[in-house]
Amino acid sequence: MTSLIGRRPLLGAAGALATAPILMAQAQQRRRIRFTAVFSDQDIRADAMKGFQRDLAGEFDVELHLNATLFRQGTELVAVQRGNVEMANLAPQDFSRQIPAWSVMASAYLFRDVDHMSKVFAGPIGEDFKKMARDQLNVQILGPLYFGTRHVNLKPRRRIATPADMAGIKLRMPPGETWQFLGEALGANPTPVAFAELYTALQSGTVDGQDNPLPASRTQRFYEVTTQFVLTSHLVAYDLLSVSARFWDGLTAAQRSAIQAAADKAIAESTRRHLAEEQECVDFFKAQGLEVYAPDVAAFRAEAQRRYLASTQSQGWPAGILDRINAVT
Repeated sequence: MTSLIGRRPLLGAAGALATAPILMAQAQQRRRIRFTAVFSDQDIRADAMKGFQRDLAGEFDVELHLNATLFRQGTELVAVQRGNVEMANLAPQDFSRQIPAWSVMASAYLFRDVDHMSKVFAGPIGEDFKKMARDQLNVQILGPLYFGTRHVNLKPRRRIATPADMAGIKLRMPPGETWQFLGEALGANPTPVAFAELYTALQSGTVDGQDNPLPASRTQRFYEVTTQFVLTSHLVAYDLLSVSARFWDGLTAAQRSAIQAAADKAIAESTRRHLAEEQECVDFFKAQGLEVYAPDVAAFRAEAQRRYLASTQSQGWPAGILDRINAVT
């Protein structure tokens, strides 16, 4: 007589062998997404990307490589192009180094605010620029990731309404031709100073002011050595969540939809938290006794755009692009 008890392990083993190919197929279907960024794991954007990671956990293995631990700043775009990484947080300036037309997307007073920027990227203009990136760089752009708006912060108690009021102001700007041009477009005398030396430069009077997003000014305690924040809103700062076109094309339509939905959610969350933090900073600076006010932003925008169009900075820009972007409502 054959024992039923003795046959049970054999049945169990057979069942395991039968399901093994299914499990292997499921494992093979899971795709890895390595994401590289230079921002730290303490950044609001890091939290947004952790949400992206959670949203895709059922189908993708998303690895977050922050603090430039995988690729250093300025090398991420080439890494995406070569297929060395699937996804990255890319600066628009990186695109402009290979596509001159893209330099307009990194210029000052291009976007009125984050809402205007989002509408531009979601509309026909954004589609044109995404197509340039796709066709010329083999990069699929998922969307712009906002991280703050730059404003002027001054030590002198001079009231600022228009660019003419900035005459003679020694405004610290980051080193580099593009940044120095922006300082001139604001009507100031741009002065390159390393970020690490900026507090002392403001304290000693080496410079009269600086420009940064409000949270950075709070973190660096610039409010201790200045008297006012002029909400010039001259640069809506963003990077671009982007993936390798080679990777993107290898996905199913459902997988692409899932990634885009998760990216859209991360972008919305990052924007919401940055805007809330900026408002908190306004309230904080006022509580510290500083003046916080908006100048005639339209006058600043008109003067900056006039200077861009009259300079070599606009070489390569598509004809009429500023008028088209200004018309987006």
